[in-house]
Amino acid sequence: MNTTLKVERRDKFSRGDLNQIRKEGMIPGVVYGKGMDAPAPISVNEKDLMVMLRTHPHAVVDLEVPGEGKHPVMMADLQRDTITRQVLHIDFHRINMNEKLKAPVRLEISGQSPGEQEGGMLQLVLHEIEVLCYPKDIPESVTVDVSGLQIGETLSIADLKLPSDVEAAQDPGMVVVSILAPQKGAADDEETADDAAEPVNEAETADKE
Repeated sequence: MNTTLKVERRDKFSRGDLNQIRKEGMIPGVVYGKGMDAPAPISVNEKDLMVMLRTHPHAVVDLEVPGEGKHPVMMADLQRDTITRQVLHIDFHRINMNEKLKAPVRLEISGQSPGEQEGGMLQLVLHEIEVLCYPKDIPESVTVDVSGLQIGETLSIADLKLPSDVEAAQDPGMVVVSILAPQKGAADDEETADDAAEPVNEAETADKE
């Protein structure tokens, strides 16, 4: 069942009008896509939007416009203030539930690799991948099982276990995660520093005393 997000039609477009909309706790946006003759300007409650962004930012959402009913959409673009990170504007793309589409899905690490237990460092190269499937089949996340990785080994997109109705839309050879060799520790650094230090001449020290 899709989350429903209620929005309002917007008829104000100047910078001053948009700032006023934000002061009132709303975020200006636009909806475009399947079955629409032209993009529709809207505004959405900021609190409701933030809940969606925290939980399922890439999920299919039923956008409810007064007088027009509900329509399935996905977030297409998000603009934030570069300093405060406040959301300034959002674009929604209206979709057809009977057509496959590409969508980003986050990756979740599972297990601990033997390589990490031996001192290696896990490096997550990709935090999400793009998949191709019907909107109803978009997974909330994709699990990356690293429990078999040794130091120097990697997992690629081709190694991921995707649901039967979902396929990767990127190069299957792209590396997702790798186990790097152990880095020199602080103790090793100190030992190197001691070795490089000039030796103390005990005889000269005794003469000075």
